[in-house]
Amino acid sequence: MNMRFLDACWGKPVDRTPVWLMRQAGRYLPEYMAVRSKCTFLELCKTPELAAEVTIQPVDILGVDAAILFSDILTPVEPMGMKLDFVPGPLFEDPIRSMADVEKLRIPDMEQDVPYVLDTIKILRRELASKVPLIGFGGAPFTLACYMVEGKGSKDWATMKRMMYSAPEVYHALMEKVTTMDMEYLNAQIKAGAQAIQIFDTWGGVLSPADYQRYVLPYTTRLINGLNRMQTPVIHFVKGAGTMLPIVQQAGGDVMGLDWHISLGAARDQLGSAMAVQGNLDPTVLFASREIIEREVRRVLDENAGRPGHIFNLGHGILPSVPPENAIFMVECVHRLSQV
Repeated sequence: MNMRFLDACWGKPVDRTPVWLMRQAGRYLPEYMAVRSKCTFLELCKTPELAAEVTIQPVDILGVDAAILFSDILTPVEPMGMKLDFVPGPLFEDPIRSMADVEKLRIPDMEQDVPYVLDTIKILRRELASKVPLIGFGGAPFTLACYMVEGKGSKDWATMKRMMYSAPEVYHALMEKVTTMDMEYLNAQIKAGAQAIQIFDTWGGVLSPADYQRYVLPYTTRLINGLNRMQTPVIHFVKGAGTMLPIVQQAGGDVMGLDWHISLGAARDQLGSAMAVQGNLDPTVLFASREIIEREVRRVLDENAGRPGHIFNLGHGILPSVPPENAIFMVECVHRLSQV
C-alpha cells in the first residue's frame, strides 16, 4: 500500500508530497456521473457497492495518494429524527428551533441506523488494500448544527447565530447532543476500518475568533478527544479560519486543513513544526492553463519549503465543472515537483 499520506499525517519523511482532493469523488468526473445517473444522491450514499465504486474511481483516474469515503456530512443527522432531502442542496423539513425540538433528537445506533456507511468502509478496505489508505469523515458539530437550525444552506447563518446569542441554553443543549452523536459516528467509522478521519467545519469561519473560541472550540475539542485515534490521524479543517489558526489548533487534531486565504508558509510558522498541514490550492486554479496550474502548485510547495508533514490538497472541494484532465495534471505536478 502507498503509505505517503499516512506518513505525512504523522510528520514522517516521504519520497514525494502526498496529494488528494476534497470532493474528489464527484460531478467533475464522467465516470461518477454515469453511476449517479442511475439513482438519487441519497440512494448513492446508502448503497455500499455504488458508494465504494465512486470512492475508488478518482484513485484510479487521478493517481491520488488517499481515498475518501463517499458520503455526506448530514448522513448521521437524519436518523436523529430529522427528515433529510437534497433539492439539490440539503433540506431539513423541520429545523431545530426550540428546546423541545432538541429533546426529541435521538442518538442513533450507528450499526443499526447507518449500516451502509460502515459496510462501504469494509468494502473499501478490501478493494484498496494494495492501493491507498481510506479517509473517513464527518461534519464538525457546529457545521452540522448550522444545517439543523437553518434547515438548509445560508449566506449568513443568521438563524443559527440568533439562537447562539439569544437562546444559549438551546444552542448548548443542541451542541452537546450533536457532539455525542458525532463521536459515536466517527468512532464507528474507525472501528469499521477508516485509516484517517477528516472533520469538516465548513462554517466555523463565519464566526469571530472570540465567538469561535466560546461557542465552537469546546465541542470540537470534546469530539476529537473522544475519538479512538491511537493509530488514526485526525484532520481538522475549518474553512475561513486563517485569522484564528492558533485557536483552532487548540482542538487537538493531528493535521490542520487550510483553505487558500492564508499562505501555507505563514500557517506553518504559526502552527509550529509538530503539526502537519493539508492544503491549500485555490480550487479555481484548476480552470487555468497547465502553465498556471504548475506555477501555483510550485508556489504552494515552495511555501512549505520542504518541511515534513505536508499533504497537498485544494483549499476546499473540487468544483463540478473542472476538466478532469486538469485535476490529473495537478496531481502529476505535485508528485513530480516534490520528488526527493
